[in-house]
Amino acid sequence: MVQGSLVALEGIDGAGKGTQVDLLVTALRSEGLSVVATREPTDGPHGRQIRARSVAGEVLSPNEQLEAFMLDRAEHVRDLIRPALDEGSVVVTDRYYLSNVAYQGAAGLDPAEILENNAARFPEPDLAILIDLSAEEALRRVDARGEQRNRVFERESFLTRTREIYCSLQLPYLHSVSGETDPQTVHVEIMARVRTLLGRRAG
Repeated sequence: MVQGSLVALEGIDGAGKGTQVDLLVTALRSEGLSVVATREPTDGPHGRQIRARSVAGEVLSPNEQLEAFMLDRAEHVRDLIRPALDEGSVVVTDRYYLSNVAYQGAAGLDPAEILENNAARFPEPDLAILIDLSAEEALRRVDARGEQRNRVFERESFLTRTREIYCSLQLPYLHSVSGETDPQTVHVEIMARVRTLLGRRAG
């Protein structure tokens, strides 16, 4: 059986990753592909704990944040990602380990070390799409949704630094698309990248 493909959508809060995951998954399924949609933090025990702590405004050190995400990811890979890839499915995830590189990197940890540790433990994405958006516009969108800002991560200075780290990454599987345009335009660009990946894997 042909091994599946792992596609990760990345970007700062408010970039529209969730919308693009939905559009991508719908489009791929309409073409008859087996697709698994997922996200990080997950809905597993560690992921739920991360979300609960975030909602409660609990402040963790960058190392504690990273440890929590790594525990969640280990479970995620073991229980969902690897089995789906082994079955030949396309796995589309809203965030993966580059989020830790950027966010915990912006919080003061070494981005290169975070990347190295994750790449050694977890499957490398076949394709990661960075939906690039200014921190100012991202927070405008968060506020427009009527959501309460995360006091740890959703500050303009922090998101600006996070974006800078994302944009500095030079990885063969990472591609950037502008998130400043409308969702359908972003979707078309993402689909083009995914079709290139799937065509290459099929060949």
